Amino acid sequence: MSSRSRNGRPYWVALRAMVVFTIVLGVGYAAVITGIGQLAMPAQANGQLAQDADGQVVGSDLIGQSFTDADGAALPEWFQSRPSAAGDGYDAAASSGSNYGPENEDLIDAIGDRRAAVAKLESVPESEVPADAVTASASGLDPHISPDYARLQVPRVAEARDLPEAEVRDLVETHIQGRILGILGDPTVNVLELNLALAALAD
Repeated sequence: MSSRSRNGRPYWVALRAMVVFTIVLGVGYAAVITGIGQLAMPAQANGQLAQDADGQVVGSDLIGQSFTDADGAALPEWFQSRPSAAGDGYDAAASSGSNYGPENEDLIDAIGDRRAAVAKLESVPESEVPADAVTASASGLDPHISPDYARLQVPRVAEARDLPEAEVRDLVETHIQGRILGILGDPTVNVLELNLALAALAD
């Protein structure tokens, strides 16, 4: 065997190993895991897409969205999400928080403005506005609000839709999600799921 062949052999071995591992790990493994996900948990594997009564995809249970008009004003007939600092609001391509510290003047002013706006929208004193109604999540994509914030919005939504307040309140109570494993986190309400149920109730 020539010295050139001996010197080139390690490169061919490395090349063949790269091709084999690319096929096995890069293609085969990904295909197997994707297949398992589709069989065992299809909804989660596909992003937990939410559909309306007509079967149209209107969002994901995992990503929040705004229920506002073109000018950013809250639509009174829908439950409102918490604020978002992701892009122009709930931009999945720009997930982030404001990164402001608790003593940042811009953040303090923004919270004050939000608290006043929510209090006016819901016709309540500013002292009754929950914290999640005026603060954004770290990701800017949190689809949940607190049960307190959801309950605060019941009278306004019921009036806007001409529905009995008790009926809308019961709808909120049935959509409260408990703590993970009964101990982690706080109870929450998924705003998109709640609004889809609200739309079905109105129909």
